[in-house]
Amino acid sequence: MATKKAITKKTVAKKAVKKTALADTAALMADVYTAQGKKHGQVALPNEIFALPWNGSLVQQVVVGMQANARTPVAHTKTRGEVRGGGKKPWKQKGTGRARHGSIRSPIWVGGGITHGPRNDKDYSKKINKKMRVKALYTALAEKMRMGGILFVDTLSFATPKTAEAKKVMTALSGVKGFDKLSTKNKNAALIVLSGKDAAVAKSFANFGNVTTVEAKDVNPVAVLGHEYIMVVNPEASLKVLSARGDK
Repeated sequence: MATKKAITKKTVAKKAVKKTALADTAALMADVYTAQGKKHGQVALPNEIFALPWNGSLVQQVVVGMQANARTPVAHTKTRGEVRGGGKKPWKQKGTGRARHGSIRSPIWVGGGITHGPRNDKDYSKKINKKMRVKALYTALAEKMRMGGILFVDTLSFATPKTAEAKKVMTALSGVKGFDKLSTKNKNAALIVLSGKDAAVAKSFANFGNVTTVEAKDVNPVAVLGHEYIMVVNPEASLKVLSARGDK
């Protein structure tokens, strides 16, 4: 009986811990800022994205697979059968005192074929399951959020593409605590996530060498991990799009 009671107490304790953890994750909130760098309320963060623990092996597998799939083999060497010329035997087999040769396009000759050289017909692609890709994205976003690298911006609106206006926005947002590198980092400073297609915003930031714009439906783990900060514009709509990717 004592053993059963002990087991029961442990089970109750575990359930209590789980409930506490769920209660903590249910209260995930983040500040939202205006384009002028001022606080403008808060947004609720979906638990299915930002409550995930770090999973390095999954993220590494997906990132390596995506980079392999994006690889385009360019280098291409010719074998002895593909190099032009060499059809005639250089000299007769015997009697010259020199080593025997059958073709001047042998790999040991200058101008001959290349042995074991790179070929453009090699396939580097790797299969990535959809669920793995989405979970790796969510895991990367959750880790970026824990590190304080995600900034939620209420809205970005440009009547026409204006680089000067975009620069003002970046300068203002760099005043937010923890995001000072937005205006100083030379490369991969920010990934701007838009809820939908916005040509004016995309073109306004096109001249920035350290900023990349992408729609929420196209965000991937490589882009998330490759930038210092993530700026999520129109957070409610953008997070809705991101959450919907896990349902597919």
